[in-house]
Amino acid sequence: MDGRDLVRSVKTVGSAGAAQGLRTVRAAWRRRRADAAGLPRRGAERARVPGSIREVESGVGGGTVRFDRSELRIVVAANGAVFWGWDGAGPEPSYALAGRCPEPDRRVVLEPDKNGGWRVVAERVTVVVSRDGGIEVRTPGGVVLRRDRPPRWWEPVGGGPARWMQRSEVAADARFFGLGGRASGPRLRDGTYRLWNTDPGRAFGPGDDPLYITMPVQLVVADAGTHLLFHDNPWDGAVTLREGEEGAGSGHDRPGTSVLRMDGGPLRCWVMVGTPARVLRTWASLTGAPALPPAWALGHHHARWGFGSEEELRRIVAGYQERDLPLDAVHLDIDHYDAHRVFTVDQDRFPKLPVLAEELRRDGIRLVSVVDPAVGAVPGDAVYDSGSAEDAFVRDAGGRVVQGVVRPGDAVFPDFTHAGVREWWGGLYAERLAQGFSGFWHDMNEPTSFAAFGESTLPRSARHALEGRGGDHREAHNVYALCMARAGYEGLRKLAPQERPFVFSRSGWAGLQRYGGAWSGGVATGWPGLRASLSLVLGLGLCGVPYSGPDVGGFDGSPSPELYLRWFQLGAYLPLFRTHASLRAGRGEPWEFGEEVLEHARAALVERRRLLPYFVTLAHLARRTGAPYVRPLWWSAPEDRALRDCEDAFLLGDCLLVAPVLDPGTARRAVRLPRGRWYDTATERAYEGPGQVVVDAPPARIPVFARAGAVLPVRGRDGGLELEVWAPSPGRTGGGVVVLDAGDGWGRPRIERYVTRGQGRRVVVEREGEGGSEPPHPVRVRGLGGR
Repeated sequence: MDGRDLVRSVKTVGSAGAAQGLRTVRAAWRRRRADAAGLPRRGAERARVPGSIREVESGVGGGTVRFDRSELRIVVAANGAVFWGWDGAGPEPSYALAGRCPEPDRRVVLEPDKNGGWRVVAERVTVVVSRDGGIEVRTPGGVVLRRDRPPRWWEPVGGGPARWMQRSEVAADARFFGLGGRASGPRLRDGTYRLWNTDPGRAFGPGDDPLYITMPVQLVVADAGTHLLFHDNPWDGAVTLREGEEGAGSGHDRPGTSVLRMDGGPLRCWVMVGTPARVLRTWASLTGAPALPPAWALGHHHARWGFGSEEELRRIVAGYQERDLPLDAVHLDIDHYDAHRVFTVDQDRFPKLPVLAEELRRDGIRLVSVVDPAVGAVPGDAVYDSGSAEDAFVRDAGGRVVQGVVRPGDAVFPDFTHAGVREWWGGLYAERLAQGFSGFWHDMNEPTSFAAFGESTLPRSARHALEGRGGDHREAHNVYALCMARAGYEGLRKLAPQERPFVFSRSGWAGLQRYGGAWSGGVATGWPGLRASLSLVLGLGLCGVPYSGPDVGGFDGSPSPELYLRWFQLGAYLPLFRTHASLRAGRGEPWEFGEEVLEHARAALVERRRLLPYFVTLAHLARRTGAPYVRPLWWSAPEDRALRDCEDAFLLGDCLLVAPVLDPGTARRAVRLPRGRWYDTATERAYEGPGQVVVDAPPARIPVFARAGAVLPVRGRDGGLELEVWAPSPGRTGGGVVVLDAGDGWGRPRIERYVTRGQGRRVVVEREGEGGSEPPHPVRVRGLGGR
């Protein structure tokens, strides 16, 4: 018995209350015993490297290279992405891919390279395999973007999954991004990043890692080009990154390095090369187009763990309406459940929830429900009984249902890696729809099971279907929330086929965007938490999840009026704009922070409502192209090193640059501008980039800039669509895309493209493809005075 675990057990019982504390102690010991009995002991291991090339078999799109002790399959897909897999690993089966693997590029074959190696040459990338198993990713011009050394495996002598390591080098000037939602990003500094979805169990800040969504997705930006590398393996692992240094030592560059270590699973990956926009488009074509949120989900959401009753909820909504504050959705947390049991309602506190939901809908406000995966192990509970009848719950290696501890107490967990279980779970959302809910917020789905010590999740030996292949939680853990999102999304498509589902999740994996978005989880109240919020949204967008946002104000505490306001102003420009706080935190409504904060928060809400047509356009463009709404400043100029290092501002689509205030006491701040002319939207003064400017950032607003020539769809004063056009630079043209949503269903949107050009003091705006016709919407030209 571990003495430290005994101490933790005693402390847990003392701090959590006897009943719940004892449950978490028992759960921790159960998990430990299950793993001791159900997992093989790791003993002696044999190290292995590929060896030398013995033979090569060329085929359509690539071929197979056989080494002394391994083999490598390499294929170029028709969309330009390159796949390679070791030891027979193919691109399928995969939880990341959307459907089947793309067809191979029939123009490409595996051909000899110099020094005894082999290569595939595609339109945008060349991949070279050396005679000892190293792999180089090169630009079409021959510049090396990434160099993988020969991989190394450690195989248990008695059999079982082999752990492995892959060392890679990138250019000295390269910068790393991605790896899912990281609080310390978006640029990933030197350090080790774990690949295991984790509930930290407390509010987190920039120094906490890992968090809820981890992905083995690296986006690497260097002078020579941008590439995305995805290791398609959901097992536990870690990536150690070290940025390079130019002119290190005796004048030679020291390359950047990435060392990936995985505890098991296949060594297979995809790589795609090009501009950031092209790379994300290719990534979306592999892993799926982002789900399109209904238009109301792009407005303002208000949530709280602690809306105690219908009366309290009505009071909050009335507070927004009386103060003329736009509100589009209200979220109910677990306290509206009956004894915290999923798919139930506390009838004493919410006796007429469907009536309330209908009243709110008439006022343009939707209800969103939290949905946890844990099912209270209570005979007589409808969900528990029906799940037991379906044999839906995860079992251990001995065939017993795994039991953990979550909010309802003793709980069991659906196996979402089984198609039949997903179908059963998806059907349960009928109860939520009948209660009047329009959207769904998946929480605690890493999955979390409270434990007095050790990991707060299921035993690693727990068995999962894994689509009929069978396996344990070591492989299923990271894809658990992804499969839950799929269950919810597909269930809603069947139950309400005329409406676009709205699902967002605390946890997930590569491909989550197919089913919805994400939110930050329990970010700590404080200025570091505010900064972490932006990092998470940017990082998830670069991993293909464009719709996300934080808990505005932080989850765990009571923000100062200044912190709340600056967080609120940032949130107004993020895809998911939601105020939320825990049961133990202070109130989160704007009027709770004084009249000045209320006035400025109202201005931010009104601006968000005005920009709603632009957010709708960005949502449709994300679905069509994979481009995130929120983009790093280097998005269109990855060769600009100063922009690569800038983490305190972002682009919102192609038209706007947002520079939030992330530090207390800030009245002016420096903003780095990309190339081109930019207008301060408050003063309409023009600034020329690239370069840095210092502008006012009073409490009333954060700095926002518009790109010269941009066409911005906004809500006009009469509620209709208006085109806000920012004057092009002299002698230059501009333009933009406007996507008109056909409603919250599946109607085909109308896409309009515009071109702008200056003619002296006059700006001409024409619609493309219509013979140069005038726009069918009112046009407002801005920036003429700043030219």
